[in-house]
Amino acid sequence: MMSDILPEPNEAAPMQCYLCKFIPPRDDFLATMTPPEQDWMSQHGAYLDDLTARGIVVAHGPVMEPSGGYGVSLWRIAEGEDIAALTAGDPIIRNGVGHYEHFPMLSLKSRD
Repeated sequence: MMSDILPEPNEAAPMQCYLCKFIPPRDDFLATMTPPEQDWMSQHGAYLDDLTARGIVVAHGPVMEPSGGYGVSLWRIAEGEDIAALTAGDPIIRNGVGHYEHFPMLSLKSRD
């Protein structure tokens, strides 16, 4: 798994925060996934769950809206880490399904 090579977050190091939006390949993606896409979406969820357990992803989940759903994840990564490289390691992206948009955040506060 790609997350096995990601560094553990270091609370003492300066951190960068991002809102990342997973854009599926089509508006009706969740309702029309092929069996391989369903497999890759399961791997996508496991990938983000692993990064959440490690403190790299703060939260993630699907957003439903009438024009089509998308995924949102909040990331806290070490300064100098490349968010595009990290999201490129997501199994759904590695299989060529959809893409991410990355939005830097000035800060990210959470209960943890």
